Amino acid sequence: MTSASQPRLGTRLLYGGIAGFAATMVMTSVMARLHRRLPEPERYPLPPREITEQVTGGGDSGVRDQAMVAHFLYGAACGAMLAAPRGQRGIAGGATAGAAIWAGSYFGWVPGFQILKPASAHPLRRNALMISAHLVWGAATAAAISELSLAGRTMLRAGPLRDAARKP
Repeated sequence: MTSASQPRLGTRLLYGGIAGFAATMVMTSVMARLHRRLPEPERYPLPPREITEQVTGGGDSGVRDQAMVAHFLYGAACGAMLAAPRGQRGIAGGATAGAAIWAGSYFGWVPGFQILKPASAHPLRRNALMISAHLVWGAATAAAISELSLAGRTMLRAGPLRDAARKP
């Protein structure tokens, strides 16, 4: 794809945000399904809820809803960051970005702000669950960005009627 056919930064951010939000639905489904397969002692709340409880002080009856909103907004924000650079990442590049977001979050800012212990302090199966979910998120986000970009170049472009309306 040439740089002339690349969407502008604002458009890329929009596509990435939409794609990241949509991919978070897929990720959340993967997380829920894999969580049910964990041994009972490892089925404590997943990080979106744990993080929300820590940040909000927990105990609030609305913490599940808050966790869901925060999880989807974070997915949208990360999707926008993924789409910001010019060029397509492809599915493998998206999956790699998803793994990098997992590592940066669970070995980086989350323990850095003392919200949760680092991933190395959690059971291996839970880490495998979270890595898998982030790989899925990244791949789904990259695929959705690609599809939105294609739609923007084809079905959402100016057509003959709009072009005719612009002529004096």
